[in-house]
Amino acid sequence: MPPKQTAPVAYHNLWDEIGANLKFNTQSHPRLQKRIDWYLQQPTYLTSANRRAEPYLYHIVKRVKQLHLPMELALLPFVESDFRLKARSSEQALGVWQLMPSTAHHFGIKRDEWYEGRLDVLASTDAALAYLKYLHTRFNGDWLHAIAAYNSGEGRVKQAIEKNRKQGKSTHFWHLKLPKETSEYVPKLLALSYLLKTQHGKFKQPFIANRPITTVLDIGQPFDFAVLAKLSGVDKDKLHRLNTGFLQHRSSPKGPQNVLFPFAESALVSKPFFKEHFTLNYRVVSGDTLYKIAKNHRMSLDTLRTLNNKQDNLLKVGDTLKVSRPTKKANLLVDYEISPFLAKLNKPKITLADHQHIVASGESLWSISQQYHVSMRDLSDWNKLGRKSLLKLGQILTVKLPRPLSSEPVSPNDPLADLQLKLKQNSQPR
Repeated sequence: MPPKQTAPVAYHNLWDEIGANLKFNTQSHPRLQKRIDWYLQQPTYLTSANRRAEPYLYHIVKRVKQLHLPMELALLPFVESDFRLKARSSEQALGVWQLMPSTAHHFGIKRDEWYEGRLDVLASTDAALAYLKYLHTRFNGDWLHAIAAYNSGEGRVKQAIEKNRKQGKSTHFWHLKLPKETSEYVPKLLALSYLLKTQHGKFKQPFIANRPITTVLDIGQPFDFAVLAKLSGVDKDKLHRLNTGFLQHRSSPKGPQNVLFPFAESALVSKPFFKEHFTLNYRVVSGDTLYKIAKNHRMSLDTLRTLNNKQDNLLKVGDTLKVSRPTKKANLLVDYEISPFLAKLNKPKITLADHQHIVASGESLWSISQQYHVSMRDLSDWNKLGRKSLLKLGQILTVKLPRPLSSEPVSPNDPLADLQLKLKQNSQPR
């Protein structure tokens, strides 16, 4: 007789499912124990980060499982950023996955003045997992090497491995000489894995229902958040908080147009605004099944049933079903005459001009940035200086300031006029 197949365990808490599927070796090591002790000194750490992760974590876990990747990778956003949605590093890594601009571009993340895909949790998840899969292949199936390279760069880890190989030393992660941040980064992931896997009594495990509480909807056309909020009944600020990748009040003309809503899929498809704007009628033909129709329209079978109030799978040729599909029955953009934001779009862009500032006695980057109403970071970047750089008397700095349009004379009370006057004064011999 063939062996009986056991039914998969149903976990009510998503964290229980994560813990049950953690497989990395967490054997004792001083650096690992140091990170375990660090977590145990702040036992509610994960509870705090969990609140930020709750709308997204189910989708991340689902994606990890679909790609047959280790469940430990679902923990990386906690190690990388404490799941802070807008986290930014000093090296310009951004978002919960802390993706660098070049990595994001290589793995298909869209970025423009309207949208920053690294701040879109689900879009950045796809890019980060694709990058990790690539690194896993590059490091011959060694996940610890791949994760270390995710943190410090592929080249740096390869150099450390090659150096150990030439010296006849072990190339296991624990034996590599890597930057301090990376040497602590991998143990931090392993320590979190250990505490969840063993359900350590002194480490508080939070709760997230093991079901989707948010749903991605393809709007299918450019949209304004104010219109979308009014149609769906969801507070506009809440929509923005869920969809941090959108930098403005509307979507980018180039897309994407996917929005995360605070509903389970079954609740979303039952709402009148969804049925009116995001469905089409489909007439059943010979050979159709509910499963086939759902697959062809990129819907789940349960969604198709819910949308059509069907309790069974019976179909008749000629039946009409509602299927999910973005439509353009209404303009989802606010008219610029009633939207200050869209009115702003029609204004010509202000161009910047380079001006020179001669450093006077006692001045610093901070005082100069305040004088010209620019950020200290921009001032440093324009002049290729570090934030702690010491300035020299008479040193010439570049300051980029708005250049007024020739058709728009500057008022004497305009802040820009004050800046121009200061520039003239600074350009005089001292």
